[in-house]
Amino acid sequence: GDDGLIAVTDAAGTVETVAERKGKWIDQVAGGPSGAVAFASGRRAEVRLGDGRERVFDLPRAVGGLAFAPKGLRLAVARYDGVTLWWAGTEAAPASLEWKGAHIAASFSPDGKYLVTAMQDSQLHGWRLDDGKDMRMSGYPSKPRSLSWSAKGRFLASSGANAAVLWPFHYKDGPQGKPPLQLGAREVLVTRVACHPREEIVAVGYQDGMIMAVRFDEEEVLLRRPGDGPVTALGWDDRGTRLAFGTEQGAGGIVTVV
Repeated sequence: GDDGLIAVTDAAGTVETVAERKGKWIDQVAGGPSGAVAFASGRRAEVRLGDGRERVFDLPRAVGGLAFAPKGLRLAVARYDGVTLWWAGTEAAPASLEWKGAHIAASFSPDGKYLVTAMQDSQLHGWRLDDGKDMRMSGYPSKPRSLSWSAKGRFLASSGANAAVLWPFHYKDGPQGKPPLQLGAREVLVTRVACHPREEIVAVGYQDGMIMAVRFDEEEVLLRRPGDGPVTALGWDDRGTRLAFGTEQGAGGIVTVV
C-alpha cells in the first residue's frame, strides 16, 4: 500500500511488521522460504531474510512482479524487457532473461524448471531455466494478470480471456505447439484463477462476480452467483475444502466445497 508498511499476518491474526519505508508506495510483495519476504517500490526490490538480514536490488526500470523459486532463495524480478534472477542470500551476480516488452507478473513452476511472466501486451512468456529456451503463449483479449499452477505442475492456469486458459507443461518443450485447455467459458472475462491444491480442478472468478469450480475434464459447479463487481481474489485452503474470495466492490467470503 501507500503507507510504506510491509507486514505479515499469521493464521491467528497476529500482525508482525517486516519493514517500513516511509513515503514509498509498496506495490509488489512475495513470500519466500524460511521466512523470507520480498517487496518492491518503483525501481527498487528488497528482500528481508528470515534471520533479519536485508538485501537491496536496484533496477533501471520499475519492478513489475516478484516471485521466489520453490527451493532456495532465488528471486525473480519481472521488469521491462525481461526478468532478473537473484540469489538473495548470497553475493552472486544476478542473471537475466531477456524478452522485449513490459513484464507485469512472474511465477515459477512447482518443480522450478520453468519461469513464466505475464506481459502488458496481453500474452504470457516463459523460459525453461536449464537452457533458457523461450516460450510464447498468446491469444488473450486482455492482460492475463492471474496465474496459478495445478497441483502437480502439469498445467498453468491464467486469466485474461472469457475462459480460464490452462497451458500444458508436462511435455518436453512445455506448451510450445500444444493447445491450451479452455475451461468455464462464458461471455464475460475471467479475472482470477486458483488451482485446487490436490485435484485437477480450477476455481474461476469472473468480471461479473460469478465463481465456478471446473474440473479439467470440463465438469462445472457454480460456487457463487454474479454480483458485487469483478472477482479480485481467490484462494484455497491446504486441504482444498474451502475457497476464499473477494471482489472489487468489497464483498468477501468463504465457500465450503464438499
